[in-house]
Amino acid sequence: MTAPAQGRVITVADPSARVVPAGTPLLSIAQSEGIEIVMDVLSEDAVRVTDGDPVLITRWGGDGTLPALVRTVTRVGHTKVSTLGIEEQRVNVVVDLVHPPPALGTGYRVSGDIVVWEGSQVLTVPTSAAFRTDEGWQVFVVEAGRAHLRSVALGHRNERFAEILSGLDEGDRVVVFPPEALEDGSPVRDGGDTGA
Repeated sequence: MTAPAQGRVITVADPSARVVPAGTPLLSIAQSEGIEIVMDVLSEDAVRVTDGDPVLITRWGGDGTLPALVRTVTRVGHTKVSTLGIEEQRVNVVVDLVHPPPALGTGYRVSGDIVVWEGSQVLTVPTSAAFRTDEGWQVFVVEAGRAHLRSVALGHRNERFAEILSGLDEGDRVVVFPPEALEDGSPVRDGGDTGA
């Protein structure tokens, strides 16, 4: 029998020799040049993703990062339980590899980062240094061995870094994961090189 498309056989539905009804799937064929990646993204992050956004694919089994582009963001969310047991709303984002390596196949697992914004000469602090109060976003700045509360304006942020629009200068040292007991003027011990 002739396959309807060129590619590699990836699964055989039933390896046993027997009579099957017409229309029964016999095997699956995949084309590596047509491979797509489906990324599982939190719904609050997915609303910032648009078609054509660049994607950096990592942990795919080979060296380096693979460039890719967002093809589409599905408009239907689904509930998924996280490893911490929390129900999260997720959205599938379909991504096309720019140059798919022949080693990748159907059902493989990869990681990726979708670039929704980028800039140069951006002042940032670790996201764990900023916290919200009634007065807005604030950080503790270390000056002369003491923590001083300072209001800041945040721009773009992710789980690792937050963009500082105002309130800090380059080189300011901040407290990461400030404890609730920390107050303005409290003495602190310098424990590293975390700065703006």
